[in-house]
Amino acid sequence: MPRGEGKLVAQNKKARHDYHIEETFEAGIVLQGTEIKAIRAGRINLKDSFARVQNGELFLHNMHVSPYEQGNRYNHDPLRTRKLLLHKKEIAKLLGQTKEQGYSIVPLKLYLKNGFAKVLIGLAKGKKNYDKRQDLKKKDAKREIERAFRDRQKA
Repeated sequence: MPRGEGKLVAQNKKARHDYHIEETFEAGIVLQGTEIKAIRAGRINLKDSFARVQNGELFLHNMHVSPYEQGNRYNHDPLRTRKLLLHKKEIAKLLGQTKEQGYSIVPLKLYLKNGFAKVLIGLAKGKKNYDKRQDLKKKDAKREIERAFRDRQKA
């Protein structure tokens, strides 16, 4: 199965709007029992989350996983820092790139693959405001072309 494919649970649409994605990596994620149950129920938000390399390991910050309803006292902290699982070479590559100015690591989507939760993370460079406006113009132009083409086929 290609990278990034599986049962999609959550997607960070704002990441592609705010960043140029240079490269993507598929990472496993270390979870507690109630977290995976909440993820399978789709109670997750990637909106403000980011990843950071600390002591040679990759950690995901600010990913919100809502508490599991039947979790009672064994429930987890919704915003706890979670460890991501990658090969050492990939972590070293990410560390080298993020030391450069303007690069960061953002989660793009979380999905289930063969029963395991996976996170697609991207090495991203921040967009400027004029880049965002250009992307919106391209999107609008593409939508207009598709609309005109669709109207032509109906006639």
